[in-house]
Amino acid sequence: MKKLLTSVSVLCLGLAAHNTMAKVSPEEAAKLGTTLTPIGAEMAGNAAGTIPAWTGGLTSKNSTPSKDSGRPDDPFTADKMLFEINNSNLATYQANLSPGQIAMFKKYPDYKMPVYQTRRTAAYPENLYDVIKKNAVTAELVQGGNGLKDFDTAIPFPIPQNASEVIWNHITRFRGGTGKRIFTAIPVQADGSFVPVKMHDQLVWPEFLEGGRDAKKDANILFYYLQVITAPARLTGTALLVHETIDQVKEARKAWVYNSGQRRVRRAPNVSYDGPAAGTDGLRATDNYDMYNGAPDRYNWKLIGKKEMYIPYNSYKLLNTDISYDDAVQAGHLNANHLRYELHRVWEVEATLAEGERHIYAKRTFFIDEDTWGASVIDHYDGRNELWRMSEAQNVMFYDIDTPWMVAETLHDLNSGRYLVTGLSNEEPNFMIWGGKEKRKAFTSSALRRLSR
Repeated sequence: MKKLLTSVSVLCLGLAAHNTMAKVSPEEAAKLGTTLTPIGAEMAGNAAGTIPAWTGGLTSKNSTPSKDSGRPDDPFTADKMLFEINNSNLATYQANLSPGQIAMFKKYPDYKMPVYQTRRTAAYPENLYDVIKKNAVTAELVQGGNGLKDFDTAIPFPIPQNASEVIWNHITRFRGGTGKRIFTAIPVQADGSFVPVKMHDQLVWPEFLEGGRDAKKDANILFYYLQVITAPARLTGTALLVHETIDQVKEARKAWVYNSGQRRVRRAPNVSYDGPAAGTDGLRATDNYDMYNGAPDRYNWKLIGKKEMYIPYNSYKLLNTDISYDDAVQAGHLNANHLRYELHRVWEVEATLAEGERHIYAKRTFFIDEDTWGASVIDHYDGRNELWRMSEAQNVMFYDIDTPWMVAETLHDLNSGRYLVTGLSNEEPNFMIWGGKEKRKAFTSSALRRLSR
């Protein structure tokens, strides 16, 4: 596996000044792979037996290869639903739900969560585990919690001591190194009507470019990202190029857009924080993508702790090409017949807007899966501190390439009844293409106009 990041000093998290906890001792790090999983989750199950022990996850070594690594086969087709959470029994289960999830039940009488057996499928490439264990004793937050040093590849803090470390684990989690995706984003109106927005996008770390990471050109680059809209006609050709900087406080994210109507490439400084995202009908801020991305320096962060929670997991049904978008997408929410929720342990982190800063979200509460470090549920609050939006990640394990990620993410506006689902591919013949070397010139602003055609 190629290294995704060089050991660098990073200044990209604007976090509370007290978040300056350092590396753990070798004795603490020795828990990784024994009482803790190699990336820091509790290896044991819970006392009730409803969360099993982690036994290595679902990997390329212990599973049957898929016909298509980008659309892995569902290994749990024989699983039966244990129970369903609905408005009639919500009180029984709400202690294991977020306020945003509870609000969905209150807003939609037909809303329900099908709950299945918990399967701890998450795993990463084995040679990454030694890197993460080394990070545990070397990586540090510096400059009042606003930076990192002595960090390599992914997950700098497998045994986190504060909110800064948890959030940084989410931002740096391993996502395969390079991948191309063909998918659909669907802004859904309150009455259930929608116009699909079809997109191609590509994510690549510098190590996967031809020639690898360039010490000078890639000195402050986390990854390169391309997105092209292919439908509907009014948006066709609109394209976005992002050079994601590691230190976004010191050097802002570099972004360019090609507008098919204007036929020109221009810099796009608003592709950050709460800038509106193209093709989402105003339903998503830029930093909502991938559940959360970018520089979190506008917030103060607080670690609440860990809890057991029902989150989307092993959502392989949403990859089924026999399902149409009309079937998957309903008024208010996705069709529960194609969803799967499981009980997992999550880290709870609260972000509140820092004094003097501006953002459409005055507060966010993150619920981050302990087995992947991916944010699985996020509640968003407006300037009046009232619950406004709730997002969920439909997690799966891409076991052919030992990478957990999501097949879709939803962002619900609890006021208007509209929502956005991003990542669906049921009507696409292809979804994810992993691996391969890319040419650096494909990620230049001069190539953007050509790409949009």
